Amino acid sequence: MRPSTSALALLLLSLLISSPAAGQQRGKADGKAQNKQPRRLRAAKPKPTFSDVAYGKHQRQVLDFWQAKSDQPTPVFVWIHGGGFRAGNKASIPASLVQSFTRSGVSCASIHYRLTDAAPYPAQMHDSARAIQFIRSKSKEWNIDPRRFAAGGGSAGSGISQWLAFHDDMAKPSSDDPVARQSTRLSCALPINMQSTYDPRTIKEIIPGNAYKHPALLTFFGRPAKWNWDSDPIDGKLDALLRDASPITHLTKDDAPIYLIHYERSNKPGNIHHSNFGKHLESAMGKLGIECVRKMDSDYKSMNEAYADMVKFVRKQFAANPTE
Repeated sequence: MRPSTSALALLLLSLLISSPAAGQQRGKADGKAQNKQPRRLRAAKPKPTFSDVAYGKHQRQVLDFWQAKSDQPTPVFVWIHGGGFRAGNKASIPASLVQSFTRSGVSCASIHYRLTDAAPYPAQMHDSARAIQFIRSKSKEWNIDPRRFAAGGGSAGSGISQWLAFHDDMAKPSSDDPVARQSTRLSCALPINMQSTYDPRTIKEIIPGNAYKHPALLTFFGRPAKWNWDSDPIDGKLDALLRDASPITHLTKDDAPIYLIHYERSNKPGNIHHSNFGKHLESAMGKLGIECVRKMDSDYKSMNEAYADMVKFVRKQFAANPTE
């Protein structure tokens, strides 16, 4: 008796499924699925409580805010993005940093600021100061403790956060603008891959190679593309600008502590993220008796581990050094 067509089809299907080749194909498919698994398990950035909130009139003067759950007013950490002052955006805030802060009761913000194609220094610093004042002005609405603010970021953001940590308070108590009446001071700062000075003359002294000729410095200071820091004249106005833009210029003994970290791969001649910037700041802060924790990424197994240390540092400073 001949088997039916359907029976033959089932027999062939069972042989195919049990064959070594089919097993290999199945294994490849399973392997691909396993390879994709870590990407699916990677931590996603939490959705902001408030997105693209305007703190000024320019299209770049916006911020995102993540509210930590708490019955009490929360401290705030503000992320300031990098990009050589000419690129970058607020989306660069690391997801694990947001999660670490908010889980420990610290709210987070991440800001845009005007880039150098729109305005040179001091626009970037002043925008960031304004963003901090704006967030402070939302203290009641967003359940914020205005005495406890920290800031940090990578590269250009690292410089801005230091500049704010060391600069005199920019608040204008008698202003008609309620935002301008708020403080710009910080309890501490977290500069990553930082520069402690933007004065090319000082960079030339402390960093091997031609880091002082980095093109981002030209647009930052509104210099033409062919400007030569070695031969073009630096008059009194430009000299004052170079000094004022450099965070370390504003450092005084009553300023905020710093936790800084550099990447080992940046320790090459001519690199604008060289760890000598950190050593330069550490020495200056040490002379004034201000805490400066200096780390390399090689001190940690991962940046997530470094971020966890940063959160601990910030929480310690909030407890010890609330701003007025």
